[in-house]
Amino acid sequence: MTQPVPMTELWRGPLLESLHLGHAVICDDTGQIVRSWGDPQSVIYPRSSAKMIQALPLVTSGAAAKYGLTSEHLALACASHNGAAIHTDRVTAWLDHLGLNEHDLRCGPQEPADTAARDRLILADDTPCQIHNNCSGKHCGFLTLAQHMGAGPEYLEIDHPVQQACLSAVEETTGETSPAYGIDGCSAPNFATSLFGLARSMAWFASAADRSDRSSDAAMQLVAAMVKHPELVAGENRACTELMLAMNGRVAIKTGAEAVFVAIIPEKRMGVALKITDGTTRASECAIAAILVSLGVLEAEHPATRKFMNATQYSRRGLECGVIKPATGFPD
Repeated sequence: MTQPVPMTELWRGPLLESLHLGHAVICDDTGQIVRSWGDPQSVIYPRSSAKMIQALPLVTSGAAAKYGLTSEHLALACASHNGAAIHTDRVTAWLDHLGLNEHDLRCGPQEPADTAARDRLILADDTPCQIHNNCSGKHCGFLTLAQHMGAGPEYLEIDHPVQQACLSAVEETTGETSPAYGIDGCSAPNFATSLFGLARSMAWFASAADRSDRSSDAAMQLVAAMVKHPELVAGENRACTELMLAMNGRVAIKTGAEAVFVAIIPEKRMGVALKITDGTTRASECAIAAILVSLGVLEAEHPATRKFMNATQYSRRGLECGVIKPATGFPD
């Protein structure tokens, strides 16, 4: 088996303090590998990087149209959001539109990553609820699809029609039979795939405009929603949001837990998938930025890029003390 390769380095002074290894694949619209690092056949859980795939049945089923979902709803369905007011207000309104409430969610409560939202909870002596969960938009999508199908409320069960529809979407777009599933942080099944399969799926999304079938139309809607509302996909100070803004709607990107990252590049009909083997997010953020720069869709010196790649590290007194940068030779 091909071993993971160095992708991200953390230097402190003259010494290499940390080195992060990983695998990555770039696929084209024919489903072929354009370039790879490490083992493209490495089997991973895509985690939240697969939310666009999980949202496909929401659109292809007709549920999104039936319930009048807008591009904001679709962006939230693909989101791992910060739990800021711009996210939770919209999730609350979505549930209300369905005639449901927070108790119908099955994602579990989560403290918001957004500082203002967290401070409001503390000042009100309140606790986080499921709407604050970073996956609550995805779960609203599941609930919408379940209502449309006339299926039961336990939409996370593996044999529930919602999850079977998600499995079909994963297998159809990756071109692989998923070998296993695990339970994600939000309690939803997460279907394993090879990194090659995940990149192939992203290339399928990227080339959707070249096709006229229902699934491809749904893919275009989801990608358009992500790049139109990058602030809903993640939030302030997040790599997904800031790098999408830096690319001016040209590329959709999505992170997943344990250092997975994907990119959808319509103008090149390419998809990218990467996984840092030690699960460190700072490393996957740097690595995806480096690949996007190498493909000519992200400016190396853009301020957003410099927050995640070739990023100066500071002490708590503001002294320059190190740098996070692509590993020597990556991705060249």
